[in-house]
Amino acid sequence: MAELLLELFCEEIPAGMQPKAASELGALLTKALDGLNPSDVQTFYGTRRIATVLNVDAEIPARTVSERGPREGAPEKALDGFTRKHGVTADELTLENGFWVLNKQLDPVSAESRVAEAVPDLLWKFPWAKSMRWGAGSNFSWVRPLRRITCMLDGKVVPFSLARDGDDAHGLKSSNLSEGHRFLAPGAFEVRSADHWLEELETRSVIVDADKRRDMIRTGVHRLAEQQGITVVEDEGLVDEVSGLVEYPVPLLGRIDDAFMDLPAEVMQVSMRINQRYFALRNADGKAAPFFAFVANLPFKDGGKLTIAGNERVLRARFADARHFWDLDRKTKLADRVAALDAVTFHAKLGTQGERAKRISDLAGTVAAAMGLSAEQIEQAKRAGLLSKADLTTGMVGEFPELQGVMGGYYAAHDGEGDAVAKAVAEHYMPRGQSDDTAKAPVSVAVALADRLDLLAGFFAIGETPTGSGDPYGLRRAALGVIRTIRDNGLRLDVTDLFAKAANGRTGGELAKLPDFMADRLRVQLRSEGERHDVLAATLAGGLDGDVVRLLARTSALSDMIQTEDGKNLLAVAKRAANILRIEDKKDGPHKGTPDASLYAQDEERALADGLNSAVPAIETALKNERFTDAMQAIAALRPTLDRFFDAVTVNAPEADIRANRLKLLATFRTTTALIADFGQIEG
Repeated sequence: MAELLLELFCEEIPAGMQPKAASELGALLTKALDGLNPSDVQTFYGTRRIATVLNVDAEIPARTVSERGPREGAPEKALDGFTRKHGVTADELTLENGFWVLNKQLDPVSAESRVAEAVPDLLWKFPWAKSMRWGAGSNFSWVRPLRRITCMLDGKVVPFSLARDGDDAHGLKSSNLSEGHRFLAPGAFEVRSADHWLEELETRSVIVDADKRRDMIRTGVHRLAEQQGITVVEDEGLVDEVSGLVEYPVPLLGRIDDAFMDLPAEVMQVSMRINQRYFALRNADGKAAPFFAFVANLPFKDGGKLTIAGNERVLRARFADARHFWDLDRKTKLADRVAALDAVTFHAKLGTQGERAKRISDLAGTVAAAMGLSAEQIEQAKRAGLLSKADLTTGMVGEFPELQGVMGGYYAAHDGEGDAVAKAVAEHYMPRGQSDDTAKAPVSVAVALADRLDLLAGFFAIGETPTGSGDPYGLRRAALGVIRTIRDNGLRLDVTDLFAKAANGRTGGELAKLPDFMADRLRVQLRSEGERHDVLAATLAGGLDGDVVRLLARTSALSDMIQTEDGKNLLAVAKRAANILRIEDKKDGPHKGTPDASLYAQDEERALADGLNSAVPAIETALKNERFTDAMQAIAALRPTLDRFFDAVTVNAPEADIRANRLKLLATFRTTTALIADFGQIEG
């Protein structure tokens, strides 16, 4: 096999676009060179290049390809068109299975010529999310001006040009040249192989392996933090972003002026991250440390002293802005800002943020009461709900929308609203994402649930529901937030009842679909946890149980049961019974009603009838008392009786009345299993 290296060197690529572009380059090149059996594909990317290395066959061997043409007897024009298209005569066609077929012998194609043919077209059509043209006289576009194309096959240049149809594409041609670090190693160098390319780049202060750059950033920042006895606020997204901004990462540590250390830690962190791509640090007690870490793009002879000093000056200016908002916002109480929410539109069909705050307040009180909280806590929940969106009018949240809720909590505490209220305002957005913690404080939980219940009920009421991958209002995330908050806190709530109250008198729209939507989100959550979502689907067949905790306990008991030997056999028997009924019901069904005991012709029928008569009340009582394991044991205990029934009894007896009675008995068994779940939806 031959080694192919393709590097595309250009001006700085936005960090967020680099990983996808490198992946697409590898995928598109693999597809374009399919006949060469590409393998061992590696991709590389950085701020000024994307590249791929792969192995290919030396050539596409000689082969015969078949093109099917018109049918025998087709109009002569159809046959003439086919022959003209392929530049052949009718004598060169053969008749196969009623069709005219052209069998063409193709000569071998070298890897070099195939690469030279495929790459220019690939680059002209490369799917950048955003691209640009530069200079004059060419329509060729790239994410940023493309400067070099390195294309090597087994150490030799694959010659090609991007020029086509009179467009010179800025004179871009393939070569064996690449470039190192912009400042530390400017200028071109020759490439002999992929390994040589990697080694030379590193020698010239370019770490082209993204994973290695990320490791250098993590390790370097953590080492600097440990030297000061502090820790890094973990932020993998920031690591990824910074990795895309530098070619040779050099972590450095700067100091924060004491004058800014009374700012909220979240304000400092967000300001550093958003504005400067700095890493926040914490003391052992979890409070903000008077340091920040950042990553330079080259080493310094002075150890980075001047660079650190420059970044400290920049940060002082950023924190001075934050200080301005912090001081100004606290001059107006959070409660006094609620009125201003009436001028902020939430949604044209759902009113203002002020109206929404009032709905959340009322609903938070309702949720708190359903949670069994005290009268004081109910009032706290209502108060926190009313204040929950007031920080949207503050300068700090206007500057940093990521701090919604967080700043409200700080301002509420400053205003003397009480710990529970301030904490609920701060935490009502939790969880913000899949990996975030849920609220745990009772009042915070009530407000967090109220916020999401109002959101879901409101948008479903006006018919604004998620479609495909589109979810502009974050309704899937809100539903998962409700589910996780309830599960994590073990809350015994009737979600369907709360949704009805959250609808606030609204009807129609897509409200009727909200329970199914929640059930689907629950299935998604269980699937992400590696749980059996088919068992949940079976349990949900009778409709969504509004008590999520009870539903999951029931699902867990069923899952445990079907993993036992009796459970597996019962599942198989239940599916057998369902199949028989499905077939026979189509003939002369449905076979409903109570079986006639006088028509039982065999002891096995009577035993099954007796077993069902005993099992049904036991199952119903166990389910009512939430003794789900007992309910599963009661249904599983029927397995031996069912085995004997199917071994000894012919359901489709020749006597019509006996057959109908036996089908009614099976229908009774199906109805009994339905008390537990729809066994037909369980896989296996």
